[in-house]
Amino acid sequence: MLPALGSLQRLGLGSRARCASRTPLAARQWVWVPGSQRLPHYSGGQSPRGFEPQGPGKMHRLPAQLKPSQLDKKLLLWTGRFQSLQDIPPRVPPEMIVAARNKARVKACYIMIGLTTMACFAVIVSAKKAAGRHESLTSCNLVKKAKWREEAAAAARAKTK
Repeated sequence: MLPALGSLQRLGLGSRARCASRTPLAARQWVWVPGSQRLPHYSGGQSPRGFEPQGPGKMHRLPAQLKPSQLDKKLLLWTGRFQSLQDIPPRVPPEMIVAARNKARVKACYIMIGLTTMACFAVIVSAKKAAGRHESLTSCNLVKKAKWREEAAAAARAKTK
């Protein structure tokens, strides 16, 4: 059943396996739980060997505060979270940094969309001006190739003399 669980994880259909009964570890049957995005767990309530916290009453701890880097500080300022660099505390919640990064990413996308739109209009304007002067890529290429032919012919004449 576990190889089938791996293929279901690759398909993105779920990633949680549950034991169907409270039997010893060797005799457990695994059941796929659709729609869950958690890691497999044991129905007996115990963690697999090596994954439990050390000592009685110990819990796994995750950092609740992060020290922001210089880039994170600039992003916190740019997104309007703080007014100046001095206002930023030495440690901030990770959710605040993630939110600032997401907001900065969206702002950067809007800026790129605006620049792309302006570049498109600039190309349209320059193409209309070139069409007004009766310039086209075909005529420019014909002139360039005629110039290359003349140079090649002059080089061939100089070589034969």
